[in-house]
Amino acid sequence: MQSGLPFPNISPEIFSISLFGMEFALRWYALAYIVGILIGWRFVVMAVNAPRIWANDTPAMTPKQIEDLLTWIIIGVIVGGRLGYVFFYQPAYYLQNPLEIPMVWQGGMAFHGGMIGVIVAAWLYTGAEKIPRLPAADAIALGIPPGLLLGRIANFINAELWGRPTLAPWGVVFPGEAAQSCTGFEPGFCARHPSQLYEAGLEGLLLGVLLLVLVWVRLGFKRPGLISGTFFIGYGLSRFVVEFFRQPDAQFVSAGNPLGLAWHMGGYGLTMGQILSLPMIVVGVWLITRSRRSA
Repeated sequence: MQSGLPFPNISPEIFSISLFGMEFALRWYALAYIVGILIGWRFVVMAVNAPRIWANDTPAMTPKQIEDLLTWIIIGVIVGGRLGYVFFYQPAYYLQNPLEIPMVWQGGMAFHGGMIGVIVAAWLYTGAEKIPRLPAADAIALGIPPGLLLGRIANFINAELWGRPTLAPWGVVFPGEAAQSCTGFEPGFCARHPSQLYEAGLEGLLLGVLLLVLVWVRLGFKRPGLISGTFFIGYGLSRFVVEFFRQPDAQFVSAGNPLGLAWHMGGYGLTMGQILSLPMIVVGVWLITRSRRSA
């Protein structure tokens, strides 16, 4: 008898209405990002309103600058996330179908691409406003985990990005033919790791609490680079570990590569998520090392 938990009966749509013959719906995924961005924004505003936690008792930005930067960041997330998915995961397909690249409503966003988009947007804005970049990066890092936490929970509600098959008692039986296509399991009863919740707990909750403690208790903003470095390492390690339990992207799976490794040699290898997380860890170590030297 194979064990597993039934998937909760939660609709991806909170509600839908018809106006002028058109259907409009509010989905948990959209709400998660809206609320996550608002919480992150409030975290940063609270921080800049407390000069004592900053180096030289001088916040990196004003509340007005944070609002302006937020617009840049949202654009960076959307553009970077989409282009990251296109170039990291489906380059051959979009090379043949370039008109589909801007069709974000069809799905397909990559966190690592979104992170690059945020970095580029923040770099341009801070340069234009002559804002010190490392303290600004620390402030941005503080506001990211709430969006990760709620976004991954929304992934779970949407029954997407599920994990690999498992016999663990907490495995979840996700709906859909693709989720139930598991060799060696009973038809219609393939339990999988709820890897979305693993990521929510590690990248969102645990990392978010750690950053809050470092900022408000350990006064981490007084050492520019410490908070952003901790975020890079925390996210990189969390994603690297969860990739062992997460179902790989279909385009990397083949008969000779059932684990969906983007790079493999001699029976060992790395998924694309792990490959993209390694530079984050390296950058995080460099930032923390730099912050210790400047302390």
